[in-house]
Amino acid sequence: MNVRIEHTKQPKNIPTPEELGHIHFGTVFTDHMLMIDYDKGKGWHDARIIPYGPLSLDPATSCLHYGQLIFEGMKAYKHKDGRIVMFRPDMNMKRMNDSCDRMCIAPIDEKDTLEAISELVKTDSAWIPGAPGTSLYVRPFIFASEAFLGVHPSKSFTFATILSPVGAYFKEGLAPVRIYVEDKYVRAVRGGTGYSKCAGNYAGSLKSQEEAEAAGYSQVLWLDGVERKYIEEVGGMNIFFVIDGEVITPELNGSILPGITRDSIIEVTKSWGMPMKERTISIQELSEAHKAGKAREAFCAGTAAVVSPIGELKWKDAVMRFNDGKIGDITQRLYDEITGIQTGAVPDRFGWLHTVK
Repeated sequence: MNVRIEHTKQPKNIPTPEELGHIHFGTVFTDHMLMIDYDKGKGWHDARIIPYGPLSLDPATSCLHYGQLIFEGMKAYKHKDGRIVMFRPDMNMKRMNDSCDRMCIAPIDEKDTLEAISELVKTDSAWIPGAPGTSLYVRPFIFASEAFLGVHPSKSFTFATILSPVGAYFKEGLAPVRIYVEDKYVRAVRGGTGYSKCAGNYAGSLKSQEEAEAAGYSQVLWLDGVERKYIEEVGGMNIFFVIDGEVITPELNGSILPGITRDSIIEVTKSWGMPMKERTISIQELSEAHKAGKAREAFCAGTAAVVSPIGELKWKDAVMRFNDGKIGDITQRLYDEITGIQTGAVPDRFGWLHTVK
């Protein structure tokens, strides 16, 4: 894909490591953004890197009315040898196409699109922070850009990517977080859009998240949308438990997002010879295992936070605390392995790193 580049004439100040530590995740953006247009009959065209700035949209732009919008989340890292790498971006491109298919959005060429994103990362490579626990967050998204009122798929789309230098996702950093188990609202059901990264999935979760934060909790653990008893995922992340020495995560069922970090953790634990299962697990089973002293650790996994230990789960009137509120040995080991591969501190024995330059 030929990418036209227009460099900004008004570069911003790049945050220092000290400043980045006080900036909320995803609120500072780099100098440039990637844009690609799609029109039915013409395909994807006019790939360009331009100065970061506002988008001009017709008030009737269909994504504003019917929510035809999907996104992804990736990270770029700067290694000590000078290389710039991204972690498993090929899986993000594949998942983006899965979301495109579900939301009736024109599919992307995965290889060409990744090359265009890589060009953007190269262009703003000076923004990649080098301090421990930091990275450059990469946010590609596609929205319906045809102006019309009517419930049918758009004939034109816009692909865009923006970049943000980030530190820890949670204010607690790697300290265990408190999670509230949601039993009133529903996030997704089988046959719906739960497995895709579409905007509506997240808009529908905000009410519960708002109530959880008001009660002093960092995130919400969602149960299945039919029986309200099977564990699914935490906010925008997958969840894992260590029960009786076995690592367990809910199996993918059509209403759970197939996380790239989730898949990485499964591969790593299996490579260690550690018992690992993807299966249905109810909140009642977890509660009983916790009462019996068998549920030793719990943690979230996702691109933004990578691995985040759970110190407490509140389900109705019951409070489950894990590992005395401290990060567990397996959780710590997984965090060290995944982040080590990403940053170059640990050999990439899986071939997961994509070299940008």
